[in-house]
Amino acid sequence: MKKYILLLLLAGFTISTLPRNTQAQSIKLLGYNTLNGALNGVLLGGATMALQDSDEFGPIRVGLGAGTLYGIGVGVHDMSITDKGKQFYISGTFNDATNSSVIPLLDTFYGAAGGALIASSVSLIIKEPLVEALQYGSGIGAWAGFGFGLVDAFFLAEGPDFARASAAAPSSAEGFITYRNSNESIEIGMIQPDVFRQTRLSSRTLTTSLKPSLTVMNLSVDL
Repeated sequence: MKKYILLLLLAGFTISTLPRNTQAQSIKLLGYNTLNGALNGVLLGGATMALQDSDEFGPIRVGLGAGTLYGIGVGVHDMSITDKGKQFYISGTFNDATNSSVIPLLDTFYGAAGGALIASSVSLIIKEPLVEALQYGSGIGAWAGFGFGLVDAFFLAEGPDFARASAAAPSSAEGFITYRNSNESIEIGMIQPDVFRQTRLSSRTLTTSLKPSLTVMNLSVDL
């Protein structure tokens, strides 16, 4: 708990010392990385439960906490290598991203899906239970994907490319986690919070209501 508070204070101090015209971009970069790290931690916690064949939620709890700290650390790292007033942009093996933590997160998804596919295929050949194959295959694949994602994001990826980030068109699929392919024909945005405002006018009263909403996924396909 003390380490968690210390990291939060360090991140807050780092942001507070930045010039005002870069604070908004820095806060956005730190926030996206923190959320991505938390999601990645939850996924790896679930993968650990699958490998342990356990229904105890301890690994998810630990994964959420550790993933949040990891995301804060990656956010501070991205802020430290980003030029003032510039948009962060990095190009990995499979994905391009506007923050470093997206690449390990997506590679974790890919690893889990690939592991489940391979394990299920093998189980069909050797006539083993399919459910267990999916369980252990996705668990191993998630961890393998995360490991590759870390290497990809911090050693293999190209960037940050500030010129490409400035030239890139705004994404039509918004969200905390965004993905677009190389020719920008497919765009995916995940986890987009919003607020709907509704105003009603009657003969005597004016009523305004605010309703929060959360879009899980936006998909844009250019045909």
